[in-house]
Amino acid sequence: MKFCLISTVSINEEEKIRVEWLKEVVDYGIIWFLVLLSIASVGVSIERHLFYRHVNLNHFQDRKSLEIELTKKLHLIATIGSNAPYIGLLGTVCGIMLTFYTMGREGFMDTGKIMVGLALALKATAVGLCVAIPSVVLYNLLLRRARVLMMRWEILNGRERI
Repeated sequence: MKFCLISTVSINEEEKIRVEWLKEVVDYGIIWFLVLLSIASVGVSIERHLFYRHVNLNHFQDRKSLEIELTKKLHLIATIGSNAPYIGLLGTVCGIMLTFYTMGREGFMDTGKIMVGLALALKATAVGLCVAIPSVVLYNLLLRRARVLMMRWEILNGRERI
């Protein structure tokens, strides 16, 4: 009988450790991953902006080579902007699952604990949106700048080298 109690206690402790680990992954892993994506998006945007400011349109013989250089790395910003909300949503779903799991394990819970758990779960979605919105704006601004540069090249070179 003693052995059963000890193994039950150790299983509950292992389960608590797993739940705490998952909570840390949601709180820090997903949010820090989103912060890293935000830094990457801003970094690529700055690099592209600096490239656009100093590009010499006369160095390009045809429109396709210019377009390749101007749109290089823009897909990274678009990918971050389109996927960040889903990554945040994943964090929110995991956080809500943890809250419900804790509610089920503890039975009756104070509503304050439930609301805090749900509010903390929603922060991942908020961070995801805070990463996505600037990324999409930067992508659109840079894409517009690339199109303007391509039009300027066409004006300079006429349509014969397109």
